[in-house]
Amino acid sequence: MTEPLVVSLRSVEIGLPDVAAAEAFYTGTWNLSVAARKGSSVYLRGTGPDHHLLSLHPSDKAEMRMVTFRAASAQALDQIAARVPLHGGTVLAARAGVDEPGGGEAVVVRDPQGRILRFVSGDTRQADTTGHKDKPIRLAHTVLNSHNVAAGLSFYENALGFNLSDRTRIMAFIRIPMKPSGDHHSIALADADNDCLNHIAFVMPSLESVMRGGGRMKDAGYGIEWGPGRHGPGDNAFNYFVGPAGFVIEYTCDVEQVDDSYVVGKPEDWKWPPGRVDQWGISAPPSARLKEAQKQISFMSDFKA
Repeated sequence: MTEPLVVSLRSVEIGLPDVAAAEAFYTGTWNLSVAARKGSSVYLRGTGPDHHLLSLHPSDKAEMRMVTFRAASAQALDQIAARVPLHGGTVLAARAGVDEPGGGEAVVVRDPQGRILRFVSGDTRQADTTGHKDKPIRLAHTVLNSHNVAAGLSFYENALGFNLSDRTRIMAFIRIPMKPSGDHHSIALADADNDCLNHIAFVMPSLESVMRGGGRMKDAGYGIEWGPGRHGPGDNAFNYFVGPAGFVIEYTCDVEQVDDSYVVGKPEDWKWPPGRVDQWGISAPPSARLKEAQKQISFMSDFKA
């Protein structure tokens, strides 16, 4: 195995009209903590060492601004910038210092389907405070809609060195290669007629915390839109919600850890019996509200370096 260009999914950056209301939700109900502020933007962390997992920025509309990955090194940033145009992507910002909390150096690119990805190296790490039973630790994955999954998958494999873990009828689960093993997937591409955000998933410490999170969200007026359940690919437990401004968010845990020996699953390997939508078979299908929300949040088109 060659050395990876990317080592982890770090954070997501979203824009929405009411940052203050979103901050109140993500700290008071979702259980993130404020890591930093800059102007009208807020940076929220989990209990793991990532500087922040989610940043909130003022915007006239709800939008996905970018997904940030941690690169293996500063040199990997240069390699990413060189490889992305060869596989249909565009470099939006060459390697430079990051002028926001967390710092480090970064390269920003747009993939062939319009998504903005940032790769950062040398960013600040926080004190690891994992151990709180009901707080998110880190991001698990982002799922991105794709009008052409095969083309999208090719970019992530060839430009960034990611690997396919499983292909179901409607999704391609893609992992960041890690030694000796890593998460079954850090992103997934979902067959759709658009290239919007599908959802953002946060790792919780345990199944109990995923379930208590569902109760906490219901108490706050956010019903469970899908779950509780346990997925096939990735083997992770889940509860899905529609959060402020229509962003779909997931509490998850028990993400399967895989290595290069993992055998890629095919659609025929991931079929459920009639009436089931997960391993347990107790959850109803995703709600109509969830399905609609999963195709509404577009990536910003007016990135400025």
